[in-house]
Amino acid sequence: MSYQVLARKWRPRDFASLVGQDHVVRALTHALEQKRIHHAYLFTGTRGVGKTTLSRILAKALNCVGPDGAGGITATPCNRCPVCEAIDAGRFVDYIEMDAASNRGVDEMTTLLERAVYAPSNARFKVYMIDEVHMLTTHAFNAMLKTLEEPPDYVKFILATTDPQKLPATVLSRCLQFNLKQMAPAAVASLMAEILAKEGISAEPAALKMLGHAARGSMRDGLSLLDQAIAYSAGNVTLEAVRNMLGAIDTTTLVRVLDAVAARDAKQALAVADEMAARSFSFAQALRDLAGLLHRIALAQQVPEAIGDDVENAADVLRCAQSIAPDEVQLLYQIALHGRNDLHLAPDEYAGFTMTLLRMIAFAPAQAAGDAPAPARAAPLVASKPRTAAPAAAPVAAAPVQAAPASLAFDGNWPALVARLKVAGMVRELAARSELIAADGDHFRLRVPIKTLAEGSNLEKLKAALAQHFGRPVRVSIDVGATAGPTAAGIAEQARAEKQKRAEEAIYADPFVKEVIENFGATVDPASIKPNE
Repeated sequence: MSYQVLARKWRPRDFASLVGQDHVVRALTHALEQKRIHHAYLFTGTRGVGKTTLSRILAKALNCVGPDGAGGITATPCNRCPVCEAIDAGRFVDYIEMDAASNRGVDEMTTLLERAVYAPSNARFKVYMIDEVHMLTTHAFNAMLKTLEEPPDYVKFILATTDPQKLPATVLSRCLQFNLKQMAPAAVASLMAEILAKEGISAEPAALKMLGHAARGSMRDGLSLLDQAIAYSAGNVTLEAVRNMLGAIDTTTLVRVLDAVAARDAKQALAVADEMAARSFSFAQALRDLAGLLHRIALAQQVPEAIGDDVENAADVLRCAQSIAPDEVQLLYQIALHGRNDLHLAPDEYAGFTMTLLRMIAFAPAQAAGDAPAPARAAPLVASKPRTAAPAAAPVAAAPVQAAPASLAFDGNWPALVARLKVAGMVRELAARSELIAADGDHFRLRVPIKTLAEGSNLEKLKAALAQHFGRPVRVSIDVGATAGPTAAGIAEQARAEKQKRAEEAIYADPFVKEVIENFGATVDPASIKPNE
């Protein structure tokens, strides 16, 4: 006898054996027991959650005749009568499954509806199951509407789709809709354990747990992976075998990666990446698992009780939750997701993975690192002028203001002070676009033209940066209004404009350019002139 894959061999044959869809089973069971049978059902849900299986069980429940041949509609089909056996074998003439992905036109739908007018040959109901119904054309949908709303008493429609948003509202309104949920990893692992026990195959619980997560909500995918794991491990499903098969990475390795990133140690991060490459790990899976680790760390920071003893490497998760700032965890999580999505654009997976790690280090908040920010972050971040130079490179004397006491070591040059502050992002934008009105003792009065810059936590972070710079607490108050005096952003913009002007003058003074303009009537596109950095 040829081998039958686990997903087909152990497909549920009745409602009692269907896992993870209790809400659907309860509703259908009550309807069948009370003989309140709708004429059209719509099953929605992702792949492998049981839409087709549920359709076959419902067809058996409607047509089962029992072992004695005298049974009626039932919520517990016998699975022994000729009708149940024929439906399970896919050869029952009055249960018709149609794949709308390959039969999507109006002609196929017309042919189906023409056959629907004939009574069933040897069944109580003629059941039409249309899979991936969202693939039907608009004309095909229009052709079925009338029959779908008022079919003959002996005809039942079961529609299934992974994308219900693509169905016309006119179809949705004619169906009783059930949304099948994705399978929980624990439910997938539990069913795998039951199946392996019946198959007489040993397996480590941790291995089944990993397979349950890898199934990503699909029971069929999970059982396909289990088939693969049995073959890979020669009948002994171990955690090590499953990890190697999936190219998965143990949490210890991911924690080492995260520790290197948190320490801004690019050399160590690349060393761990080299180890992963030598062991042929999947870098795509590594980024996905790294995002999962960061998610658990964020949970530990906000809801510590969510990290129980069942969480892998719970001690490392809690340690990282203490050592990495919450905002940095969120930033690292976003970078990991973007790195995973962009991996196919990288020269190779190794380059994409290591570039993601280097990006995590490069974009680390300066306050968290405790180090001087990188040169690119030391410049004011002017949103519309990303190529501006740092004001510290060409300081311009500020307009006279009321000088602060000498104890603050402040000479009244606010733009030059901004260039030395350890701030980044919106906080640097606030500092760079602010005008100093007065500096009175430890009190800085600023004016900013954009109100939103002073909202949220930006003001408090600016105060903290100033306090760190002067080594003592300071006060900062902000007025909103047009700036008239020098700002770091304005000085940088002025310096950029002057560099651009000098570059344009140099181009027009070039003998070759002058000759081309005079002899051939050529023109120079000012937008193409970029000053040397």
